[in-house]
Amino acid sequence: MRKSKKVTSVLLIAILSLALSLPAAAEAYTYTPGITYYTVVKGDSLYKISQVFYTNVDSLMKLNSLKSVSLDIGQVLKVPGDTYTVQKGDTLFLIAKKYKMPLDELRRANNIYSDYLDIGQRLAVPLPKASQTAPKETPAAVPYTAEELDLLARLIMAETQTEPYQAKVAVGAVVINRIQSGLFADTIKDVINQNINGYYQFTPVANGWINNPANADSVKAAKEALAGADPTGGALWYYDDSCTNQFMLAKKVSVKIGRMVFAF
Repeated sequence: MRKSKKVTSVLLIAILSLALSLPAAAEAYTYTPGITYYTVVKGDSLYKISQVFYTNVDSLMKLNSLKSVSLDIGQVLKVPGDTYTVQKGDTLFLIAKKYKMPLDELRRANNIYSDYLDIGQRLAVPLPKASQTAPKETPAAVPYTAEELDLLARLIMAETQTEPYQAKVAVGAVVINRIQSGLFADTIKDVINQNINGYYQFTPVANGWINNPANADSVKAAKEALAGADPTGGALWYYDDSCTNQFMLAKKVSVKIGRMVFAF
């Protein structure tokens, strides 16, 4: 009899715990017209998600009441779009066709890369560009100050003095990618000045060249990178073609621009 009461008490505690967790889950998935949900996966950033759903970083931050661009894997975000509930006989191809959108776009919006769907499963469908009401101005890929814009431009100037303009933008993009990756520091200033195991990550910081003023092209390139331009496709490293460092040479190459090699 005592054992039965003990078991009953344990079950009641478990049920109460589950009940307390339900409101938050239900609230997180309250579907409203024009708003759907996206679950963050590894490698995501607010900028990348904004591009999938034809919006911008500022709008996503306001919609989700975010105070930081940092994201957690598994985090659920409100995003502009429609919600489609999978019916019997549905395939991703047919759903994409119904919405007159590329299949790859639907896959990316839901991070589904197989053809298996469950009846009743809810899919996020990005709104067409024409139906967006988000501000037209391009948001910054990461927050920055005037001081950090100048610092980024000076790094670009020091690293790419005689390189093509796209290489300048690419150097700026590597700094932004490092912030968004979660593998390095989380501000422009801290990424550029980061010292790991006694080594500065950027040579101009170590040799002092970063203290030289930036030219107009470097400032322009920094602004483009901050607006989200990335000729590297997400690279986190770069070096020139005279590099003999085996650590760098072992990295997977993304693109070469001029003498600059960009890698993951």
